[in-house]
Amino acid sequence: RTMANSSVGVEIVHENGTQQQEGFRYHHAEPQYLMLVYWIPETPSTIPANASHRVGIGAVVIKNENQLLVVQEKAGVFKGTGVWKIPTGVVDEGEDIFQTAIREVKEETGIDTEFLEVLAVRQTHKAYFEKSDLLFMCMLRPVSFDIQKQDLEIEAAQWMPFKEYAEQPLMKQQHGFFKCINDICLKKLHGTYNGFSPQITKSSFTSRSSYVYLNEKDFNN
Repeated sequence: RTMANSSVGVEIVHENGTQQQEGFRYHHAEPQYLMLVYWIPETPSTIPANASHRVGIGAVVIKNENQLLVVQEKAGVFKGTGVWKIPTGVVDEGEDIFQTAIREVKEETGIDTEFLEVLAVRQTHKAYFEKSDLLFMCMLRPVSFDIQKQDLEIEAAQWMPFKEYAEQPLMKQQHGFFKCINDICLKKLHGTYNGFSPQITKSSFTSRSSYVYLNEKDFNN
């Protein structure tokens, strides 16, 4: 899934002029509403800020220990570059990270997968709409192998030898993000790196459950 990094500012006057005159300020907007807030006490406001991060995933899917699932995108920074990259996507509201990874791989390539681990997390700032960005690099095991690419966003998809993927100039940049991930993947394939697996937990205060991502090997020792 891709998103154009652009926005259009619109001055809203008629509907909210009175509220703004009374001290309200814009906080955030959703398709169904525009939220304004006003801190009543004569103390510094502690109203939480609007959402500060966008959360996404990158999916490392390897078969036969050396074939990596890769795509070329029709839009975004990689459009027309010829670069082969791993599937990526954005976490939907209410969706767990492992669910996003499975869904995005299926949507972009038609491949069914089993989630294994979170390998690493990258944080960047001033990304989409000036918000920070969290990207969870995930490893998954394929349970189907015939690629059926998504026509809307994906130009091409294939299984590529990992060595060939890693030899792309972008993937070899010293101290670069992609080289770091490639090094992690190699260590994982050689059995010298452990990621974080989801473990379900129960809340002490509600009936909801959530997932903790932990190093299962060390946790169980």
